[in-house]
Amino acid sequence: MTSEDRQFLTELFDAAVQAADPTAALRNHLPSPPEGRVVVIGAGKGAAQLAAAFEDLWLGPLEGVVVTRYGYGCATKRIRVLESAHPVPDQAGLAASAALFEAVRGLTAHDLVVALICGGGSALLPCPPGDLTLQDEAGLNRALLASGAPISVMNAIRKQVSGIKGGRLAAACYPARVISLVVSDVPGDDPAQVASGPTVPDMVSREDARAMVAAWRIELPAKVAAWLAGEEGRAPDPRDPVFAGHEVRVIASSRMSLEAAAARSSVPAVILSDAIEGEARDVGRVHAAIAREVATRNRPFQRPVVMLSGGETTVTLRGNGRGGRNSEFLLALALAAEGVSFAALAADTDGIDGSESNAGAFADGGSMARLRQQGLDPAKLLSGNDAYSAFEALGDLFEPGPTGTNVNDFRAILIR
Repeated sequence: MTSEDRQFLTELFDAAVQAADPTAALRNHLPSPPEGRVVVIGAGKGAAQLAAAFEDLWLGPLEGVVVTRYGYGCATKRIRVLESAHPVPDQAGLAASAALFEAVRGLTAHDLVVALICGGGSALLPCPPGDLTLQDEAGLNRALLASGAPISVMNAIRKQVSGIKGGRLAAACYPARVISLVVSDVPGDDPAQVASGPTVPDMVSREDARAMVAAWRIELPAKVAAWLAGEEGRAPDPRDPVFAGHEVRVIASSRMSLEAAAARSSVPAVILSDAIEGEARDVGRVHAAIAREVATRNRPFQRPVVMLSGGETTVTLRGNGRGGRNSEFLLALALAAEGVSFAALAADTDGIDGSESNAGAFADGGSMARLRQQGLDPAKLLSGNDAYSAFEALGDLFEPGPTGTNVNDFRAILIR
């Protein structure tokens, strides 16, 4: 890949991230000051940056607490920032959930709660219900992450096995009014899906969650399965009067970020979709087929073109390798489009893809040949979910570090 193409793709990623900048996203969505207190709560990989931006924009008194991933915090003046584990919850997450409930305890109808919610909050806020333990909730997360189920399915199940998700945190704010300002990282931008909706209830039922477990053949831990089979602790109904007067606003999303990247591009840009779901390697092969059609037949888009897409793919664990969904997407793309003249970047807009330090990686039509020259088998690496090792060997990892926001996957395929 030429340095020019690498710089071009990086600039598109930067434009996508900048479109979800916390200050820019919040500026036009500040609520009117209440008669009483302003309490800010929040969770997600970009929650600390949202809190800092809200402090800078808000003119009156405020207090509160937000929770983010380890290493994703930033300096704040009045809002306390807590950190916990992602993607598998830990003891610090339990304490963080308790701190959020404590922050909204004893509010009145004159008070206002501002909830800053973004992706990653599902794992950051463990709150096992009934006699379930943190280990049970961690086991649930591992089972969901290994299942290959889409994020909507995972979150629907999480909401039925939690004491904080599915609107329960908002219910605890009653009788105060709640306004949820949401940075969406989910396909379709349903705010109830972001971070499993701690302040946004939805109509997905316990029966729906059970059906999803069966349909996706998810092997739940025994105690979790028993809880889900019962009736105790159902998620709140959004029609409950405790939610009357609440507001929900999506202030940044994949759609907005892709549109910003397209506007920045010096090459004609097309947006395939901002809501692509499915197995990462399968989505990679479909993108490869489109890239090959453009490169060889100049259709359905004319060259030069950069194809953009977003959404959230999933990875069904088959091996013990390293790498997240964006790296796996890209490895499958590079294999299926080997020999095609393209340059691509796939990365998570929060700056971390999976559990490693990279956001994603770069690839082109010659990547797989270069990998074989190093004695590595790209098909074997893909089979073992080890895309990280492939792009590490090539020196093509993309490592911008934590970005302070999270609007899901960013994919750009350039065909000159």
